[in-house]
This record gives sequence, C-alpha cells and structure tokens, in this order.
Amino acid sequence: MVVAEDSPLMREGLVSLLARFGHETIAAVADADAVVTAVRADPPDVLITDVRMPPRHADDGLRAAVALRQAIPGLPVLVLSQYVEQSYAAKLLDSADGSGVGYLLKDRVGAVAEFVAAVEQVAAGETVVDPDVVRQLLRRRHDPLQRLSPREQEVLALMAEGRSNATIGARLHISDAAVNKHIGNIFTKLDLPTATDGHRRVLAVLAYLRG
Repeated sequence: MVVAEDSPLMREGLVSLLARFGHETIAAVADADAVVTAVRADPPDVLITDVRMPPRHADDGLRAAVALRQAIPGLPVLVLSQYVEQSYAAKLLDSADGSGVGYLLKDRVGAVAEFVAAVEQVAAGETVVDPDVVRQLLRRRHDPLQRLSPREQEVLALMAEGRSNATIGARLHISDAAVNKHIGNIFTKLDLPTATDGHRRVLAVLAYLRG
C-alpha cells in the first residue's frame, strides 16, 4: 500500500491498522508531490489518499490520484476524506470504468473491519463509494451549472447582466481571449453546441437564471 495523509497521527494510524490485517505499507507520505513520486517508483496494490493536503492544501491529493490513474491504468485508488470534491471525484470514479476505485468519508466509516474490507475490495478491482458521495455526485450531474468552474460562473453571471465581452474582461481583469475561452467552455459544459437552435449566449443566460 501507499498511504498519503498529511496528518501524522492519521497517517501512522492507517499504517498500523493495515499492518494489523497483514498489509504492508511501502510508503507513507504527507504531500501530493511525494504521492506521485512514491507511486511512480513502485506502483502499489492500492493507493490510499486524502483529498486535501500540501502543497496547496486544496484538492491536491485527489488531483494527484486522478493523474496517477491516467498514467498507470488500473491503479487501484481509495480516497479517504472528510470532503467530497465533486469535479475530481467524478473524474476519478469515471476513470477505467470505475473499477478498482473507492471514495469513503472519514466520519462515516463505522468500523475498522469495514474499512479494511473496502481496501481489499478496491485492490481486487471493485468499486466502493459512500452513499453520501453518490448522492452529491448525482445532484451535480442533474445541475449543469455545477459543471462550471468558479471563474466560468463569474463570466456567466456578467453575461446575464448583459455585459459585453470587453466589459467582462475589464471587470475580471482578464484578456478578451480569456473571456472567449471561458464562454466557449460554458457553452460546452451546458451542452450548447454550435448547431444548437437558438442564440447560445441567450440560452446560457436562461440556464443561469433557471439555476
């Protein structure tokens, strides 16, 4: 196993717990860069990782896991976190048809044996996902606005105010090219292709107002 957890107590606790059940931890690391280095050097049977960890203390652990699954197809990954980072969680669960992947919430793991069983299921290529994670991801997929990044939501909000691209760029301190790129992403994420019958800018604003 490779264990990625920035809390020293939690990290050592996981290593000890896995050892009790006969699982060897080949690396226990505290930041996302070390996760990538450890897994690339010696791909484990399972990568167990938290979501939020250094260097940015954001979703670095989950982003690293998604990147590693792309680089090492079939790498089993179990995310153990207090948070559901919806965008990257969806990417992780969609990778490799969702096989050999898990996402559990720390506060909802009720028993040690339950956790170890989840680790072994993921190692065997099964999928283990907390029901609350599933509910949050389903809500996201039903609301297309949730697919937009924070910056894209800002751009769409200004579009809804009737602002021109030039004004949006000035308000957000970004170039015209950047505004056009964000608007293109908005159209794509709201499923408004070029052939859509109607003015895509208007349809995007209507989607925003309905949301």
